[in-house]
Amino acid sequence: MKMHRILAEAASNIAKAVFREHKVLDHELATAFEENPKWGKRDRSFIAETVFEVARWRRVLSFLADSEETTALCAAQWVRMGFEIPEWWAYNGKSAEEMRAREAELADQPRAVRESIPDWIDALGVEELGDAWDAELAALNQRASIFLRVNTLRTTRPEAIAWLASFHIPATEVPDLPDALVLAQGKALPKSLRLDGRVEIQDAGSQMIAPLVDPQPGERIIDACSGAGGKSLHLAALMKGEGRVFGMDIDGKKLVELERRAKRANANKCVKSKGITSATASDFAEIADRLLIDAPCSGLGTLKRQPDLKWRLKPAHLERLRGIQKELLTSYTAMLKPGGRLVYATCSILPSENRAAIDHLLARGNFTLLEERPVSPLATGYDGFYAAALMKNA
Repeated sequence: MKMHRILAEAASNIAKAVFREHKVLDHELATAFEENPKWGKRDRSFIAETVFEVARWRRVLSFLADSEETTALCAAQWVRMGFEIPEWWAYNGKSAEEMRAREAELADQPRAVRESIPDWIDALGVEELGDAWDAELAALNQRASIFLRVNTLRTTRPEAIAWLASFHIPATEVPDLPDALVLAQGKALPKSLRLDGRVEIQDAGSQMIAPLVDPQPGERIIDACSGAGGKSLHLAALMKGEGRVFGMDIDGKKLVELERRAKRANANKCVKSKGITSATASDFAEIADRLLIDAPCSGLGTLKRQPDLKWRLKPAHLERLRGIQKELLTSYTAMLKPGGRLVYATCSILPSENRAAIDHLLARGNFTLLEERPVSPLATGYDGFYAAALMKNA
């Protein structure tokens, strides 16, 4: 198969930015596509597959090529994709034939190499998950499906399926998740449809969080770490647009995006953005009927769709996150009414970010644990999540 030099160089440059400058892969890819509008669907697909799989299998590809240079990693990935390495591609590494021969030796390598994970994360996974880590890690290395949440303020699930089909995008219902759809393998949602407001891209695991909050029409709900508001919009839909959802975050740019999304979703009368300051917890003291704390976390449950994350995460950063999680559960819960419902959630599969944070809160004695809901990538095929629902004691 023929490979175009400009596309190969673009993929290699994105991979270099991710590994050397610690850039976010999604952002780098989006920027490259915006700057090169003449690239066609196949061009974009080639670049995206190259960079995502190089990020996912960095250590495997390094073993096959016997080199850690990005040019060699890309070459090894292209061999795996069925390409021959072009004569014009200059790099120091094994030949395609030697790489194929080394594939048989992978089984004898340590798990951290076979599953392409930093050694420290592999050791941490064993420490926290024991025998379950091996299979969960393998599941996290599978490619992610694209899940959508149907916005019931704008349409129904059958209507959304028919609407997508009119654009030749097959989507099917996800069992046990009443608003979820999954796209056919290889299909994507064009930007024009993403901006329509009838559907939102949201992993199936993430769609389990808002229903656990159990929001009711007319209530006041606080989404205390809302970001751009995926779960705020889901809460508003579950409330049928009646009541108030305060989407709070420290990042003003994300709140601007939340406001845009709320307008598209027909949820702007229900969802209101609020920047978090040092006075927010006291200003909103005991006003919330329900409180969602979707806490900053390692994100290790999302490696299917963010494989570059494992190379950016550092032990010191993870330790800081654990402290932030406990602090949020200490300070933000002041905004919840006595008798109100708290849901704490992360997109991590590590108990140290999940149940350990809940145990720290329970030790204070003013909350009762109602339910835990871990989401296993192995068991579900979704991103890994954790959520716990608690009641604030009167």
